[in-house]
Amino acid sequence: MTTTAPAPAAAPSTTELDEQVRANAAASLAEIPHPSSPKGTSLYGSTKIFPDHQAEPGESYLTLVHGIAHESSVSFVAILQATRALRKGYDSVLYFYGPGSLNALATRGFPTTGDSAFPGEQNINGSIETFIAEGGTVYCCRFGLSLHGAREEDLIAGVVPCHPLDVQDALIHYARKGAIINSTYNL
Repeated sequence: MTTTAPAPAAAPSTTELDEQVRANAAASLAEIPHPSSPKGTSLYGSTKIFPDHQAEPGESYLTLVHGIAHESSVSFVAILQATRALRKGYDSVLYFYGPGSLNALATRGFPTTGDSAFPGEQNINGSIETFIAEGGTVYCCRFGLSLHGAREEDLIAGVVPCHPLDVQDALIHYARKGAIINSTYNL
């Protein structure tokens, strides 16, 4: 006795698949109410644990930055912390070295310098300019610039170019002054 296999079922049409995708998307959206918390809802507490320390006369704060601009938040946050220290009364210094030197370039922008191809592209530049305008000191390693083909004349106005051996001696200098040293690094 011979048996014949049943004919395969017809594949769903593109229209049927599109309807199934739309139905699945609607079901997914309905699973959890959106927004779960309306705008303005506090998600975190606001208790500050430590006192708001202010600088004592003559205190320094050195921030070393070895992070590449826009590759992580490490460089931008370091600039913000150095600015906060400056506003607390510290003699606050930023020192960009290695790939961190790229943070100090005035030539950032697209399609022309100073333009932002995406929101926030000029955040680092603007924050360094603010830091300098408020009295902060910014150093940048010449060797770090050379590693990436950047030139001294490409630096943001007011950034002081430094010899490669100055990185270590700046660290020693500020350590001997008793400075708070914030060393940031990303790979």
